[in-house]
Amino acid sequence: MKNKLTTEQASDYNNLEKMSTHELLTNMNVEDKSVPYALEKAVPFIEKLVDVVYEKMNAGGRLFYIGAGTSGRLGVLDASECPPTYGVPDDWVIGLIAGGDFALRKAVENAEDDTALAWEDLKKYNINTGDVLVGIAASGTTPYVIGGIKKAKENNIVTACVTCNQDSPLSLEVDYPIELVVGPEFVTGSTRMKAGTAQKLALNMISTTVMIKLGRVKGNKMINMQLSNKKLVNRGVKMIVEELNIDAKLAKDLLMEHKSVKATLDFYKTKKVK
Repeated sequence: MKNKLTTEQASDYNNLEKMSTHELLTNMNVEDKSVPYALEKAVPFIEKLVDVVYEKMNAGGRLFYIGAGTSGRLGVLDASECPPTYGVPDDWVIGLIAGGDFALRKAVENAEDDTALAWEDLKKYNINTGDVLVGIAASGTTPYVIGGIKKAKENNIVTACVTCNQDSPLSLEVDYPIELVVGPEFVTGSTRMKAGTAQKLALNMISTTVMIKLGRVKGNKMINMQLSNKKLVNRGVKMIVEELNIDAKLAKDLLMEHKSVKATLDFYKTKKVK
């Protein structure tokens, strides 16, 4: 690891409280522009992880995220959005945060410093060699995450990480390190900013690509999405109309009967409904 964590280095800006609103927003935007570049450099490493996650999940395995604070919340967010977006079971992608669900809203004292806690959390889900574990930590030093990764390795589970420091202790522990070095934060050490944005983008890329490869998307459409509100029902009807060239009423009737766009398309093409 470098002598000083990049995520902890002093901001390139000072006297923030003396800046105008325009200056604050403009300078933050300038800093944010470094994030896509960091992702671009990491694509080859993300690709390697996606391929192994797809291989494991295609054989019935699962994807686990563990993290603390902002990183933990991002993992839980990505995991929780997979079922409604792609119609997959809740246990295909699982996000765990140090301190449990309570920590999604409020900090849990000392939770991220417990090296044994992550493995205890993971054992509740019977994590095994068919799964992949991704540790998310901007610093790459979070004890909760490193402890969980080490125990997973001892149990021959594939491990990866998403971090924002080069050669961090976490990166050196995993099979597939993803390092998104975005530089010092606008507010020194506030990794909910550039680092958090970079991590969110990486998780988007991982889960979205895996779900596409698993057949949860057709063309560019979310044909397996859950029909949980009127907007999504209307979107589903539009997909069916465009795909089958039928009127909207028939499309909606079929969608309501078969409960998903994919099931509707499969039924229509098989039965040749008129």
